[in-house]
Amino acid sequence: MEVAFIWPLRYIAIGNELMKTIDSSVDKDTVKSPSWLRMAQIGLGAIAVILSITIMANPGQAVVLMVFTASILLLIVGIERVITGLFVPRKDRSRLVTVGLGILVILIAATAMAFPVGTTVLLTFVLAVALLFDGISRIVHGIGDKQSKGWTKGLSIGVGGVEVALSGLIMVSPAFGAATVGFLIGIALLLVGIQIVVAGISGRRKSTEISYTRND
Repeated sequence: MEVAFIWPLRYIAIGNELMKTIDSSVDKDTVKSPSWLRMAQIGLGAIAVILSITIMANPGQAVVLMVFTASILLLIVGIERVITGLFVPRKDRSRLVTVGLGILVILIAATAMAFPVGTTVLLTFVLAVALLFDGISRIVHGIGDKQSKGWTKGLSIGVGGVEVALSGLIMVSPAFGAATVGFLIGIALLLVGIQIVVAGISGRRKSTEISYTRND
């Protein structure tokens, strides 16, 4: 009697263990992130959100600051090129080329650092010219394209027209172009910051490996 009573209980226990194993494997598809990682995500996301709001409040100044930062990086790169050309032993004339180009980079970087606003305006103007060329190209392509459907041609012409109009506004007022670029960067940074904060609050990440455990 005892044997007949024990065997059904043993089968029930085995079934329960199998269900626990399946449940554990499903739950481990997403696992909790460590607390320090979640806090870091929330903190960094909050910083990104604050910076994005600051950039959108002063988009033109943000672009000037980015140009100034890029100029500092170029200055460092130029100094590295000059040092490499002077002190790395080489038998060919590449040393002179390296030093010359390094000095050129230093001069450009120093000019950009001395006149960050003017540099920003110049870069914005160059981008406006590129936008103008692309807009004209799209308009010409849309008018001459006889294989595409009507709405496709209209879209190409419309987009080209918008590009030409924006490029004209930017060339007339480069400050408008710089502010637009800064505002778009601020929006992108805001979205990234919100995503990081949400990831930190939810605190879950995909597990690359699903481990199947079974308690004996």
